[in-house]
Amino acid sequence: MSTSHTFRPAEQRAATDELARLATTCRRDGVPPEVRDRVATMLVDLLGVTLVGSRTPELQVLAASWQAERGTHATIGSSVTGTAETVAHLDAIAACCLELDEGNKHAAGHPAAHVLFAAVAAARIAARPVTGPELVDAVAVGYEVAARFGRATTRDPRWHTHGHWGATGAACAAALLLDATTEQVAAAIDASTTLVQVAPWEVVLTGGFSRNLWIAGANRAGLDAARLALAGLVDNAGSAQHTLGDVIGTLDPTSLVDGLGEDWLTTQGYTKQHASCSYTHAAVDAVQALKASYGLHGDDVARVVVRTHSLATPLFQRDPGSRLAAMFSLPFVVAAAVVSPAIDATTLDPDGPTFAVAQELSTRVEVSAAPALDALLPHRRAAEVTIVLHDGTELGLGVPNPIGDSDHFPMSAADVTAKVRRLVGDDDTRRILAVVAALATSTDAVATLRALP
Repeated sequence: MSTSHTFRPAEQRAATDELARLATTCRRDGVPPEVRDRVATMLVDLLGVTLVGSRTPELQVLAASWQAERGTHATIGSSVTGTAETVAHLDAIAACCLELDEGNKHAAGHPAAHVLFAAVAAARIAARPVTGPELVDAVAVGYEVAARFGRATTRDPRWHTHGHWGATGAACAAALLLDATTEQVAAAIDASTTLVQVAPWEVVLTGGFSRNLWIAGANRAGLDAARLALAGLVDNAGSAQHTLGDVIGTLDPTSLVDGLGEDWLTTQGYTKQHASCSYTHAAVDAVQALKASYGLHGDDVARVVVRTHSLATPLFQRDPGSRLAAMFSLPFVVAAAVVSPAIDATTLDPDGPTFAVAQELSTRVEVSAAPALDALLPHRRAAEVTIVLHDGTELGLGVPNPIGDSDHFPMSAADVTAKVRRLVGDDDTRRILAVVAALATSTDAVATLRALP
């Protein structure tokens, strides 16, 4: 065994201890105002996305057949009631099933959906009423922990981003709300990394619906890790280096704590406009801009050429047979953007009017990875698109990041409200806004959340 390998778990333990100290300090003193503001906007977005996800045919069938354990808690947008964990599980599935949930480019994944539902479940099972500010701050710190683990983990390319590093944030948030000590928070974070799920890209690319349960599993893993820590059955053993840092890829402990408490990744999230993998979004934005600038219609387009970063390489596959597979096919999503005004909750439905038309055009969408664009990662997730018309005219556009990125036309609170309104309508948007606003002064977050649609 090499010396560097021997000492790596010790570095990991020290980094996890630092994360736990920040977490419990924020529980006592609160997170910075700008972080809390960002989390409030993120909550509006994620709750709206969860609601529209619960209304998809897939989630309706799943909820109807779930056979939930008896309990008094209700899922968002559904008549299903059950235990805190069952409801959290179903809500997490709904949150990610349309690929509309908030992401973070530094983590290359979705910290918010990995954390929120474990935090809510912890609040529901806590021995005392959890206040709204406590819940919001726990979500904020849990997001920060998850995002930092996502940033520090360099995955084997066979692994998808869901279901492993995100559990660290779920564990942190749950442990905080269950009144864990600093040492117990560290133990919970570490233990969550031993409960990872195998998350192969191939399952996603072939449209396997089980992929939508990986985030739900990470929420549950975080909650279970918090319980283990509170029972005194685990400690901070540096286990992350054996799972995230070996089985899944490599893990850099220094990246976990660089700028900790000053440079909040929680404020640097990415709000999604399109119901597809974020690696397709820059290309979709370019297509939509070219269509608007030149008044183009689908019938005008002979072919499309896309150059993007290599993170999107798994998405170069074609001929999707399901909504999920379509969301992760770059040629298909680009084709759908050409023939449809939006990539929304219905555009990529195989039974919808766009699917067959996009499938035909996607055979004429050329995609490739460009080393020059890889050099811009992670701060820029760029794409270059050329639309070739039937008369041979070529129209090109490059974009540095997807719209909605914190560094490129970020979506304001008003923009997020408009997005949610498009997805779920005026009445449900007003209810979501009212609940999130009420959390700021709520003495009982669980009671406040009962007003959600």
